[in-house]
Amino acid sequence: MINGVIFDMDGTMFDTERMWATFWDPALKALGLPYKEGLAEAARGTAGETTRNVVRSFYGPDCDADGIVESLHRVADEVFLSAPVPKKPGLDALLAWLDEQRLPMAVASSSREAMIRNNLDQWGMTHYFKAIVSGQHVAHSKPDPEIFLLTAEKLGVEPARCLVLEDSYNGVRAGARGGFITVMVPDLVPADDEMRSLYTMECASLDEVLEKLKNNQL
Repeated sequence: MINGVIFDMDGTMFDTERMWATFWDPALKALGLPYKEGLAEAARGTAGETTRNVVRSFYGPDCDADGIVESLHRVADEVFLSAPVPKKPGLDALLAWLDEQRLPMAVASSSREAMIRNNLDQWGMTHYFKAIVSGQHVAHSKPDPEIFLLTAEKLGVEPARCLVLEDSYNGVRAGARGGFITVMVPDLVPADDEMRSLYTMECASLDEVLEKLKNNQL
């Protein structure tokens, strides 16, 4: 039985992973640096020191990782604060059904809390969520399960009875390591053999997640 649901945000609730991938080039150009292929993919789903370590792996241990990440956030803010981000198909129906079932919901995202709340507020969704946990609230970002464990604690549910919805490899790794019911809804990258060995189930969309829940297949 599922007693709570944790949503990842970027790529799961909102179609924003493609947007983040485009922010690195202007963020780096603003600092006089070139974009290096593979950076966006390596940084996807990370936060805090994990993101900075990814940046250092591409630009050297002595690069200004803090400045690069801050530049990335400035570019993102200009875009995300100007208009609502696109929702993933099926999100509205899934949230409404979970709310009807009185299942507590939370968002656990590597993004900053202000950005999470902005995206939710622009669509009038904030009221659905009992907890909002950001990568800023934990010491270790995904694939470490810390963010999901903290979120489950705030929901008052055990990981084994808590559904985690994720699109990224690092998110699936975090859900599995934390002992959650982990469903992958792929976005930019399909599931591979590692993901299939870790997740509880794969769904093609949030519409399919809702169908599985209604049919007691989750």
